[in-house]
Amino acid sequence: MKWDLNFISEEDFKNHVRATIMKYGEKLESYDLKRFNSNLIDPVKLLFDKFVYQTSWEEIVSNEIFRQRDKSNNNDIGYFHQNIFSFFNGCEVPQAGWDVIYRNPDGIHMPDGDIVHTLYVEMKNKHNTMNSASAAKTYIKMQGQILEDDDCACLLVEAIAKKSQNIKWTTKVDKKNVQHRFIRRVSMDQFYAILTGEENAFYKMCMALPGIIHSVVNEKGSVPVPHDTVTQELKNAAALYMDQTEDLATAMAVYMLGFHTYMGFADKLKPQFGSSNDMLKQIYEYAKRSQ
Repeated sequence: MKWDLNFISEEDFKNHVRATIMKYGEKLESYDLKRFNSNLIDPVKLLFDKFVYQTSWEEIVSNEIFRQRDKSNNNDIGYFHQNIFSFFNGCEVPQAGWDVIYRNPDGIHMPDGDIVHTLYVEMKNKHNTMNSASAAKTYIKMQGQILEDDDCACLLVEAIAKKSQNIKWTTKVDKKNVQHRFIRRVSMDQFYAILTGEENAFYKMCMALPGIIHSVVNEKGSVPVPHDTVTQELKNAAALYMDQTEDLATAMAVYMLGFHTYMGFADKLKPQFGSSNDMLKQIYEYAKRSQ
């Protein structure tokens, strides 16, 4: 298929997608019971979710593993959104200070008719990720930049904005509404259009992305395939409660992840493990040994 993106080469785009996937790093490692419970899961929530949503233990465990993996993936997607601009003409992705700086000696036309030659950019994944203090701090930073350089504009660029927009950013600083024609709130599609001169540039990138991700993921040895053993280990641990129904035995195995030292719960395992302070460690080892 013909490459349709004039603002980035196919090779550069594929390399950037590959670098983004590699940043997933340890999140692609397999989950066993110990890793699953490394930040102490909430057993009660897990049981409510399981029975209220009428799902299987396999599904609820898989969903929790996905949630844990997903918690830090936003940073990786932020890397994708920001660092792709290092391949765009006139763009710089600094190590510190601003997320993106764009310079165009021919001038950058602003919606109000002004022309500037530099854009300083702060990027956010979603429109609602800044609290009022963070918004005020960012706005003051942009005000300072405009005072230093009267031939620039500052943009708050949002990957997931409420709508396509390029508007003056109105926010509060010291409880006062503030705005400036050179401090703007811009959706990602509009930012791509500014940089490339193509209205549909972001759309074209999104259309090319699935095929490139698929290509990279299927490269031999490029992405490790996780082999999670949590569900099987929970079933193994449930064997400690053979006097209970299957559901309650599995529930007890889940309870022990968080409540193994709690009164009543600890007593249930004393016949097998005694009163050792390392009861949780022994549960992990038992669950693995029984596989």
